[in-house]
Amino acid sequence: MFEQTFKNIDDILHKDAGATSELDYTEQTSWILFLKYLDALEQTKAMEAELEGKTYSFIIDEAYRWPTWAAPKTADGKFDHNNALTGDDLKDFVNLKLFPYLKGFKQRATGPNTIEYKIGEIFGEINNKIQSGYNLREVIERIDELSFNTQAEKHELSHLYEAKIKNMGNAGRNGGEYYTPRPLIRAMIQVVKPKIGETIYDGAVGSAGFLCEAFDYLRSQPNLSTSDLSTLQTSTFYGKEKKSLAYVIAIMNMILHGIEAPN
Repeated sequence: MFEQTFKNIDDILHKDAGATSELDYTEQTSWILFLKYLDALEQTKAMEAELEGKTYSFIIDEAYRWPTWAAPKTADGKFDHNNALTGDDLKDFVNLKLFPYLKGFKQRATGPNTIEYKIGEIFGEINNKIQSGYNLREVIERIDELSFNTQAEKHELSHLYEAKIKNMGNAGRNGGEYYTPRPLIRAMIQVVKPKIGETIYDGAVGSAGFLCEAFDYLRSQPNLSTSDLSTLQTSTFYGKEKKSLAYVIAIMNMILHGIEAPN
C-alpha cells in the first residue's frame, strides 16, 4: 500500500514545474507526510486521554489541523470534495497561512526539546515547491489514504521512507552528498555497543540513519524500565545538520522510528 502510494505521488510531482528532482520529491512528500503523521499522533493521544478521563490539548489549532484544511470528511467518513480546498485556494492557504503559522511554533514553544519547537524549525527551513494547487490536492489525497495506526504500518512506512532517502542520496551524489548504507551503520553500532545513559551524537546527521539505528538497537534491549524509555526519548540522541532538506528528512525519519521530539 505505502509503496504504491509513494510511486503515485512521485508520478504527480514529476508533472509539476516546481519539483524537478528526486530531492524535491522527497522534500515535498516529507512535509505533507509529516503533517498527516502529526495529526494521527495527536488523535491517538486525544483518544488515550479520553479513556483516562482527561482532556488532551492539541498542539495544532483546529483551523490548521489535517482534517480541516487537507482532508475534510462528510458525516459518514467519506472525503468531502465540496469543502476541500484545491487549485489556487489551496496553494494560497498553504503558502500564506499554513506555513507561517507552523513556522511560528519556534517562537511560541516553551523550549528547544519540545515537538512544538521541532515543528517550527521544520517549517522555517522548507517551502512548498508544488506550483499547481491541483497537483498539491492530488498528493494530499494520496497521503490521506495512508494509515499509521499499528506498529506494523509504522514499520512499513519507516522502511519505505528509508528507501526514498536512499534514492535521494543517489540523486545528491553529484553535489557531494553521500548517505551511509544501513548495513554499515548496523555493523558500526554492533562494534560500539552503545548503552542506555550514554549520549549518542552525530555531527553530520544527514538522514539520521545512525541515530535511528542506534535507537532501534537500544530499544530492543531486554528489561527496559519506564525511566530507560524516557531517557531514550529525551536525552540520548543528538544531531547537527546544516542542510535544510537533510535536516527535515532527519527529523521526519526519527519521528517515524518512534522518537517524538528529536534533538
